[in-house]
Amino acid sequence: MTNMKTSMSMTALALALHASAGHAAVSVKDDDGNTVTLQKPAQRVISLAPHVTELLFAAGGGARVVGVVAYSDFPEEAKKVAQVGSNRELDLERIIALKPDLFVVWRHGSSERQIEMVRKLGVPVFHSEPHKLEDIADSVDKLGRLMGTEDAARPAAAALRSQLASLRSRYANRPPVRSFYQVWDKPLYTLNGTHIVTDALRLCGGENVFARLAVTAPVVSVEGVLQENPEAIFATAEKNYGGVNMWKQYGMITAVRNDNLFTIDGNLLNRAGPRMIAGAAVLCEKLELARAHRGK
Repeated sequence: MTNMKTSMSMTALALALHASAGHAAVSVKDDDGNTVTLQKPAQRVISLAPHVTELLFAAGGGARVVGVVAYSDFPEEAKKVAQVGSNRELDLERIIALKPDLFVVWRHGSSERQIEMVRKLGVPVFHSEPHKLEDIADSVDKLGRLMGTEDAARPAAAALRSQLASLRSRYANRPPVRSFYQVWDKPLYTLNGTHIVTDALRLCGGENVFARLAVTAPVVSVEGVLQENPEAIFATAEKNYGGVNMWKQYGMITAVRNDNLFTIDGNLLNRAGPRMIAGAAVLCEKLELARAHRGK
């Protein structure tokens, strides 16, 4: 019975989308390079990642966001939006009942099945995966176009680009600091050179000691970190039980010897949303401290 209800709801949703055709179409390319076309600006958007929720609100589309996933807690208004699941499981019936006309999704370890379920609904899907800090402002612009909120999105994107340009100007040509970015301690996760966090490190003159690894979020060993001997170690307050304090016992690491163990708000750097520019500014300040500690 549940499957029959879901099938009938999917048909109704497809008919509603067809009925909305005939308006001026809008098209953008998502972060996969695929063209996403809407027959008219989206009015009912479902966000399937916390950073996506932040991008949609920054683009002036908060009133159009009808569904989010768990941990979509910024801005404050996002907490009032209906939750449709988590990064592990979606409530498909609730999603259908919300009658979305656009999904904005993110790929992660368990997302492929979820995204495939969403695509079967016949609703346009925009994949959000910023790889560079510049992509964040571009995402705000694109989502604003898809929602018809360009008047809010354009100045918001311009402000982000201005902040980023200011950071680039201030930290250009700074001496490199070999850095280890710790996402999680058990197991010990880090990020490779393709991840946007590495782009933030580069902006500040930081050098990711594990940039060369093939996996985006690889598990490394304590011995591997010791061998790389980073000058600075970063961890986030979020999702981090041991944090940087776990390294204090290893006095042979330059980062420990020079007191370059830094904790940064995970919401600023672990989400590729507008707040990441502010997170990059904090990262740059910490790397300046690491430079000042050289030769202690």
